[in-house]
Amino acid sequence: MECPKCQGEMQEHTLSTLSGGVTVDRCVDCRGIWFDIGEAELLKDKWMSDYIDDGDPEVGREHNKIRDVNCPRCGKQMEALNDPVQTHIQYEACAEHGMYFDAGEFTDFKYETLMDIFRDFVFAIRKQ
Repeated sequence: MECPKCQGEMQEHTLSTLSGGVTVDRCVDCRGIWFDIGEAELLKDKWMSDYIDDGDPEVGREHNKIRDVNCPRCGKQMEALNDPVQTHIQYEACAEHGMYFDAGEFTDFKYETLMDIFRDFVFAIRKQ
């Protein structure tokens, strides 16, 4: 599979959980992560699952500016979405196949902190 952001090679990585293994695809270049439908939500609550997100968040922020991103499974343009709980997190999703997080985004998605609540409050005010 090819990375939807930088066209690098995506390699499969399996994370073991008590309910079984979950295989995600991570780009060898930009370290973005592809999750098939339901995988990100499943891994969000799993201990140590954020170790898969070992990319540089600065690189992730730069790649987050890339628009017109196509699904690596079907080739259709993905939709840019904001997480409903942490609205500052924006990821790309294909309704049929899954979602893509830039480097650092899954770790942010996994951990909601007091700073995130404050950041989202400021983000909401600026959007008005």
